[in-house]
Amino acid sequence: MTPQAPTPAYRRLSVEERRVQLLDAALVLFAHRSPEDVSLDDVAEQAGVSRPLVYRYFPGGKQQLYEAALRSAADELRHCFDEPREGPLLARLSRALDRYLTFVDEHDTGFSALLRGGGVAETSRTSSIVDGVRRAAAEHIMSHLDAADPGPRLRMTVRMWITAVEAASLIWLDEEKQPPRDELRDWLVDQFLAVLTVTAHRDPQTATLVEALAADL
Repeated sequence: MTPQAPTPAYRRLSVEERRVQLLDAALVLFAHRSPEDVSLDDVAEQAGVSRPLVYRYFPGGKQQLYEAALRSAADELRHCFDEPREGPLLARLSRALDRYLTFVDEHDTGFSALLRGGGVAETSRTSSIVDGVRRAAAEHIMSHLDAADPGPRLRMTVRMWITAVEAASLIWLDEEKQPPRDELRDWLVDQFLAVLTVTAHRDPQTATLVEALAADL
């Protein structure tokens, strides 16, 4: 008789490992469906576990699981703008946008549900999580601009551009991801320089920054 291959040893997951497993399963589902279309049974099936086990880790049910998955996704989005302070600023911004748009591309339906809101899973807490990503992105950009004490016009310009990036990402998904991602990235970088240039006509602080950026081109 041919000897059978040994059965792989079963390894019991730690509490943290199991929680990560469930969050990963939820993120896969939320990446392709809106939150209201995902059930705890779906998450359990995706993770290969029972529904009671999902409840054991997330006794608050689907809402608690969604918020935890949202925080995990938000952490990933925040890291998109965590770029080393090396090389020309616009090149750094381009690399950050590459990571951001890759996330959008890979989590298309979930990203739309996350930013558009209006679903049954949206609460003040989920809105706060999303807003935290925007604030973190703005802080990273200010840091790269070496703007230790940014004035109101500069702050508003950066925050308006971040909003424009979100809007462009959603429209890009609606337009079946056209133009190509690299073209969208370059266009958004050009827009960043353009809005700074407009603000520079009214704000000396921004004008100084634009002069420095022009020297890098």
